[in-house]
Formats: sequence, structure tokens, C-alpha cells
Amino acid sequence: MKVTIREVARQANVAPSTVSRVLKNSPSISQATKDKVNEIIKKLGYHPNEIARSLANKSSQTLGIVMTASAEDSFLNPFFTQFILGVTRYIENFDYSLLLSSAKNEEDELNQISRAVNSKRVDGIILLTVREQDENVKYLLKSQFPFVVVGRPNNEGDIMWVDNDNTKAMKDVTETLISSGHKRIAFIGGSQKLQVTKSRLLGYKEALQRHEYPVEKDLIIEADFTEEEGYRATVELLKKQRDIDAIVTTDDLIAYGSMGAIKDLGYQIPQDISVTGFNNTLLAPYLSPSLTSVEINATELGCQAAKILLKHICDEELESNHHIVDTKLILRSSTK
Repeated sequence: MKVTIREVARQANVAPSTVSRVLKNSPSISQATKDKVNEIIKKLGYHPNEIARSLANKSSQTLGIVMTASAEDSFLNPFFTQFILGVTRYIENFDYSLLLSSAKNEEDELNQISRAVNSKRVDGIILLTVREQDENVKYLLKSQFPFVVVGRPNNEGDIMWVDNDNTKAMKDVTETLISSGHKRIAFIGGSQKLQVTKSRLLGYKEALQRHEYPVEKDLIIEADFTEEEGYRATVELLKKQRDIDAIVTTDDLIAYGSMGAIKDLGYQIPQDISVTGFNNTLLAPYLSPSLTSVEINATELGCQAAKILLKHICDEELESNHHIVDTKLILRSSTK
């Protein structure tokens, strides 16, 4: 006769739901209870039918991430690989898998998410960005489908999210430059539709205003998160504003391009212009000069996003619907 989960529960003197949670390695079950139940499972030779269990729980044991650009472009940015590493490190402890798909644009993102939700291929979705009037968020809320976003949403009380304190981090960067004597500091960031860009731009402006520096629109420019865009934006800035003495960027890839443009235009770093990045990518210490950057702990962001989402999916009690991951400014030779 086939051993059932009820027989395991009876001999372990626990509820069948407890056995099910042990099988999922639920964090709400004590290690002592896990050890006792696993001993009975081994003794009885119980083997759960994974397909039946998935159907019974209406669970795919999979989380989904839709990359916001083509997969090739996304993986050029080290943030994504570090973030995904954090997700996979956490979910593998609970026998969960990760489904990655790529989207060409915002409309395609929504199509990919809708397909994943309706096909029940995933139990929850991690959104890597959050925008103003975000259609992905609206759809997932309407569908009552579990999801977590990377970034601080406008309706932050209604949505699970993880983030850094991006406003404080960029404020610290800008104030560090001001304290070392910089007078005209430019800002190169991503689209201002993105909450992360808005938060970092706010920190830049707050630092300037605190020290009674003017906020000049001509010193603020948008660029995609690529080296090529960083180069283009810097050339555009320096052709119009020749007295810039520092450039803060919202991504190391933008900073790489910015440094290349500064050198090609005949300036020296940091003697003429200081440059800062964001994300503290692996190459940052090895550039010439080495790049001052903000460590955002992308792997920890991924881990915390997965943790919040899985707890919600497993009906575990959440202490909070969000988690803030600490940042640290790493000073190197690209600033003086």
C-alpha cells in the first residue's frame, strides 16, 4: 500500500498541513519538527507525487522574472546577474525554480506577464523596475496575483517591494563631492519615468539645495543604462557646459561611457572632472582611474525580494511588506 501524507502526519503526531510545510521547507516550522517529520518520511519511505502535489496546491514551484529589455542587453548590466543570483540562492532552499523571459518593450512586458499568469506557469512574479502609472503593477493588482517589485512604488502600502534608500545614497554622493570643493555637478540618469531615477535625482537636488547650490536643468540629462549612452550624454553635456567639474551617474555602465568621453575630449579624471557610478560593479576597481561607486548589494536585493514573495505565497506572516537594503559609498580614484 502506498504511504500517504496522512500516515506520515499520524506517526509524527502532527497535522498533514505541517508535513506539507516540512516538504516545502517552510521557515515557519521549527527545525526540531522538521527533523522529526523527515525521520518518519525516511522510515516509511514516503515519496510525494510532485505533479499531484503541484496540482493540488495549484502550485508550479516556480517564480517568474520578465527582463525589461532583450536578455542579451539585460545581462550586459551586472546588476541583473547579481540580483538573479540572490533570488536563486534563496529559492533553491525551498525547491523552487526561476523562469526568465525577455521583453522588447513595455507593451511586450505586459504581454509576457499576462501569459505567465494565465498559463499558471509561475506562482509569483518579480518586477525589476517600477514606473509611474505602471501598467504591469495595475494588471497584477487587478488579477490578485502575487508579485514583488524592485523599487519604491507610489502606493507602497499596497504592494510588496524591496529597494535601497536611493535618495539618501545619491544625496551622500553629491554632498561628498560638494565637501571636496566641487562647484558644478552634473547628473546623468535613466528615464525619469522610473522610480529609481526619480529617487536618485531627488537626492542629488536635495544635496545641492542644502548647500545653496542652484539646481540647473541644463546639468541634468537622461541616458539609457549603457556605456554608449553614458558616452553620448557626457559629450552632449561638455559641449554646452565646459565648466562642469563633476558628474554623478545612476549606473556604473553610464559612468564607464562618461569616463571614456571625458578622456576623449581632453579632460583628466579627477583633476578636471570627477565621476561617480552606482552599483559598484566588478570592473569598477579595475578601471583607470578606479571608479567611485555606490554598493547597492544587488544579491541581497534579490534574496529579500524572493523571501518576501515566497512568504506571501506560502501564507506566512510578513513582518513588513517591504525591505530596505543598505548601501555604501566606495571612494576610489575617479573623485578627488
